[in-house]
Amino acid sequence: MGMRNDRHLSMEHLLAKIGEGQFDTVIVAFTDMQGRLQGKRLHARYFAEHVVGHGTEGCNYLLAVDVDMNTVGGYAISSWEKGYGDMEFVLDEQTVRRLTHLPATAMVQCDLVWPDHSPVVQSPRAILRAQLDRCAAKGWTALSGTELEFIAFDTTYEQAWRDNYRDLEPVNQYNVDYSILGTTRVEPLLRAIRNHMYAAGMDVEGAKGECNFGQHEIGFLYAETMTTADNHAVYKTAAKEIAAQQGKAVTFMAKYNQREGNSCHIHLSLRGVDGELVFWDADKGERTALYDHFVAGVLATIADFTLLYAPNINSYKRFAEGSFAPNTIAWGLDNRTCAIRLVGRGAGARMENRVPGGDVNPYLALAAMLAGGLHGIENELPLGDELVGNAYSSGLPKVPSTMPEARERFASSAIARAALGDEVVDHYVNMADVELAAYNTAVTDWELRRGFERL
Repeated sequence: MGMRNDRHLSMEHLLAKIGEGQFDTVIVAFTDMQGRLQGKRLHARYFAEHVVGHGTEGCNYLLAVDVDMNTVGGYAISSWEKGYGDMEFVLDEQTVRRLTHLPATAMVQCDLVWPDHSPVVQSPRAILRAQLDRCAAKGWTALSGTELEFIAFDTTYEQAWRDNYRDLEPVNQYNVDYSILGTTRVEPLLRAIRNHMYAAGMDVEGAKGECNFGQHEIGFLYAETMTTADNHAVYKTAAKEIAAQQGKAVTFMAKYNQREGNSCHIHLSLRGVDGELVFWDADKGERTALYDHFVAGVLATIADFTLLYAPNINSYKRFAEGSFAPNTIAWGLDNRTCAIRLVGRGAGARMENRVPGGDVNPYLALAAMLAGGLHGIENELPLGDELVGNAYSSGLPKVPSTMPEARERFASSAIARAALGDEVVDHYVNMADVELAAYNTAVTDWELRRGFERL
């Protein structure tokens, strides 16, 4: 397969640039369970002479740690008893890109395999690839886009740490949703992110202000689904790096404070392998039955897959009434109160999943949407009635509101196990167990304020 666009580099081109001295560093990275890029910075000459064609290695604990990188129990693939051996990083040459916000640096994203070259099926990229392969077997390709919000602060990450992340000064002091003045205040940061991401091979749409103080969104054009997930992971890391270069900090937490949370609305549609419409009947000017089955499947499995849409304790704080974060399992036409919003006509017909927050792992959320949609198609699930009006007050079933509830739904889901496999489900159930155990032993500021003197 060729390059994704003309701003990506072929491996041949990268090696030539290394030979000319234009690159001295190559980052090789994969995306971990938490959605973070993990890997190595390699000297470019070493990369060219020893890694191309061979790959490199990393400890398999990288898919078996908590957010603090602590080794934890319960994972079948990695433990002290198994010796914490290696995984191999397999370079995906379609992902070679410049990182212009870093001097003389390129990046290659990787798949993970075991030393016997069998895939590490628990890795997020492998999980998404398995669902894309199911689509391809039916003659379809999946297109998607992720709308990722963040809150920016006029402080460094180091100072935010020292301040315990409390009382930080946002870059805007009031609601700047769609405000040109509000984005102008932050344009040095927004412009740097837009332009560096365009140079890194992403098709940037633009930037807009959002509701929370200092909250913004930079949008990217939809693309083939693996491309979208890869770009999402790179952008999220690069945005933090660029902010740090300017003495600022950004957070993608689902719920930083009691105002509006950071969302990650995910748009998705299927096409034929030659680009023909699958979700829209052009002759009739209406949705196809296949589109309705797909949406019905996503709705039917939202509760089963909520753990993949909301993977952290904090994720569930975002599901607040009247907050533009949905808590109702329903669909509507251009209705932002529903979990699933249908928008567009013709080639633009697509579904928007409004459940994920800014902390989501894009590979896992997209895989869940495809698994749910394929379940709906394969079982010809009927799409229920459109919700008209306010979904918050509709009385319809709700998205799981806590991580324990989501964990139980995922662990016991026959649909999830059939679509993703027991190894994957058990792996991410353990991730939830680790998160819950850590949370249950923590003493929060809320508890101290309420109880230190008065209880």
